[in-house]
Amino acid sequence: MWELGKGRVRTRSRLVRVALAATVAAGLALAGCGDTDPPGSEEERAELSVLATDAPQMQTLERLTKRHFTARTGITVDYTLLPENEARERMNREFATQAGTYDVASVSAYEVPIYADNGWLAPLDSYVKADEDFDQDDVFPNLVASLTGEDGRLYAEPFYGEGSFLMYRKDLFRKDGLTMPPNPTWRQVADLAEQVDGTDGASGICLRGLPGWGQNLAPVNTVVNTFGGAWYDMDWNARLTTPEFREAVGFYVGLLREHGQPGADRMGVLEILDRFVEGGCAMMYDATSLASTIEADTSAVKGKVGYVPAPHERTEKAGWLWTWAWGVQQASRQKDAAWEFISWASSKDYQELVGEELGWTSVPAGNRRSLYADPEYQQAAGAWYRQEYTAATDSADPRNPGVAPRPYSGIGFLGIPEFAVLGTAVSEQIAAAIAGRQSVDTALEKSQDLAHAAAAKYRGE
Repeated sequence: MWELGKGRVRTRSRLVRVALAATVAAGLALAGCGDTDPPGSEEERAELSVLATDAPQMQTLERLTKRHFTARTGITVDYTLLPENEARERMNREFATQAGTYDVASVSAYEVPIYADNGWLAPLDSYVKADEDFDQDDVFPNLVASLTGEDGRLYAEPFYGEGSFLMYRKDLFRKDGLTMPPNPTWRQVADLAEQVDGTDGASGICLRGLPGWGQNLAPVNTVVNTFGGAWYDMDWNARLTTPEFREAVGFYVGLLREHGQPGADRMGVLEILDRFVEGGCAMMYDATSLASTIEADTSAVKGKVGYVPAPHERTEKAGWLWTWAWGVQQASRQKDAAWEFISWASSKDYQELVGEELGWTSVPAGNRRSLYADPEYQQAAGAWYRQEYTAATDSADPRNPGVAPRPYSGIGFLGIPEFAVLGTAVSEQIAAAIAGRQSVDTALEKSQDLAHAAAAKYRGE
């Protein structure tokens, strides 16, 4: 996707030195691993190893690192960029064992509280306090809160943040005489998908279907929330077979099967993004961070896309709140160098660098107030920056994103350690329903049993 040129940092995958044979849940249970720093000198910092998700923003960062960071600091950076599911699996193994293979990783709002509680992340407060140029006050407070541990210390800095919104092809809507409501409901979206499906060969809507708690379950959970469902009641009884949960999942699966992209059960965020920018989708509900790729010069739909808030149903808001952030492994021998990297990669100066070298639509957004006050960004991102800013600062409440009361926090995920395994297992059942291999009722009945077992300790069993 990117012309890497002379400034490209060498990329090579590193093998995890100590692999867990147990599941992610077992790994997360290894509390206290690596609570003390291993021996080693901070001066031995010739190379940092960074594990990250393979997203366009990460590819841009990789492209610019050697010429703009290494040249200034002398610190080289070896990136391992992997698809989200693979990156998360490797990160779980790496941090649970504190192997020290990676110094820095792209952690999310889900992992940070869990990793911090187990002592797997190094706190960053002292670095932030000493680095006045970083301007922590410029970072969106809701993202800072999501990356703060129970002890009140900061454990990661956001590289970019995102909400979710609905993207639609204005040209196809005009061709079919359709109008997108300014704040659509899911029922309206389904009706529009039916009418626009097939226009110029485009699917009515593209949605994530690939298994993974960070893949199909991210949008599915926002639909569940706004349809009135919840995974558990206040006594931690599983609620996946309630009418509200069934209606939400049935709606999502039905919409994909009737008017979604072919092979939806094998398509995650990157696959549907590719399809959308190639002109294969009339609508797409996904992350606000995708807009920069959609409006890139290489996109077949640049300038043809409209953006509206995440569809809702029984709630006023339905979008998610998410961030990919930089965390330092506690076992790292190069914490000072790791902070230098984070301070650069998450800075206002880096955003300006990307804007000037690659165009303002390529800037990693959603993390700093100052970007949205920048006239150059406003001009370049005029089609979506207002919706992006609103989605990032005024998403659904993570503590209560739906109608039904619940004992957990989170919008697109459940803020409990067990969700890494549980969510993946449930997502596989939903993907099977999307593929037509089983009914939604069967998928949810199996998922109900999984959810019930996962919460046994919270019920005191």
